[in-house]
Amino acid sequence: MQVGILGLGKMGRLIAEKLMRDGHQVVVWNRTRETVEQFRVDKAEFILNQKLVISHSIEELRTTLRKPRVIWSMLPAGEATETTLKEIGNIVEAGDIVIDGGNAFFKDTDRRFEEFKGKGVKYLGIGVSGGIHAQENGASLMVGGDKEGYDYIIPLLDSLAKPNGAHTYFGTGGAGHFVKMIHNGVEYGMMQALGEGLGVLAKSAYNVNMVDVLNTWQRGSIVSSFLTQMAADALSKDPGLSKFDGAIDATGEGKWTVDAAKEAHVPIYVIEQSLQFRDRSQYDKTTQDTFAAKLVAALRKEFGGHEPKKPPEQPPKK
Repeated sequence: MQVGILGLGKMGRLIAEKLMRDGHQVVVWNRTRETVEQFRVDKAEFILNQKLVISHSIEELRTTLRKPRVIWSMLPAGEATETTLKEIGNIVEAGDIVIDGGNAFFKDTDRRFEEFKGKGVKYLGIGVSGGIHAQENGASLMVGGDKEGYDYIIPLLDSLAKPNGAHTYFGTGGAGHFVKMIHNGVEYGMMQALGEGLGVLAKSAYNVNMVDVLNTWQRGSIVSSFLTQMAADALSKDPGLSKFDGAIDATGEGKWTVDAAKEAHVPIYVIEQSLQFRDRSQYDKTTQDTFAAKLVAALRKEFGGHEPKKPPEQPPKK
């Protein structure tokens, strides 16, 4: 199957490569030309076997992609996605399929779904989970939007989900991005709980080996999980978490989850307090010095490749 992938960040690159390795033809475009040229060099083998095509503009996709065109954006949520989707809107025709695989706000996806529907274009918002390990483990894909569009791209989703992932259609509009948003909110709480629990162990008088604790929990216990394994991997590499200053970045989905919960009058104390903890970690030294803050930052790097950032010296202005 042929697909255009827009955006060659960490996840865009992984998706493009996994699809090519499974026999699909991928046409790639990126806002920064240098990134595209480096991808061309790194993946020259796929150009030789005609599985990789480089597009130098969105306009080129009009003729490079066969109809019905399948265009998958993996750009950051916000202005980058908004601008690019407007450009895509100028080249697509009725019957084409447009996909936003970034962490878009579900209400934006609802709006874009209706806009593209008015043009006869099948629009999908797909939440993608699995981080940098999705290439080997398989991604978890949460799909919303046009059902016919979903049915058409199932071969692509099957490839991305191999060997242990899954893809599920949840409904029209922003349903897929809404499910992914809640997933990320839950992730906040789970990471915080791991960090806090291990932080208590770290302060105990028993001097337990934290990696041994996590490896034991990972075998048959109720809290065994992907995150538990990632915590064990992080602590195996850096037992004192010395590479992390405890400032935890956030990409917005936790706040969106809290806001949606308040709109629905649903209390979510754990997720909300986890979000507040991350906010404090940006400026409060006491929070930054906790084991929990450093472990959450380490987990983000371990599963998502998110490099730790130097925190600001002063609290944010109100």
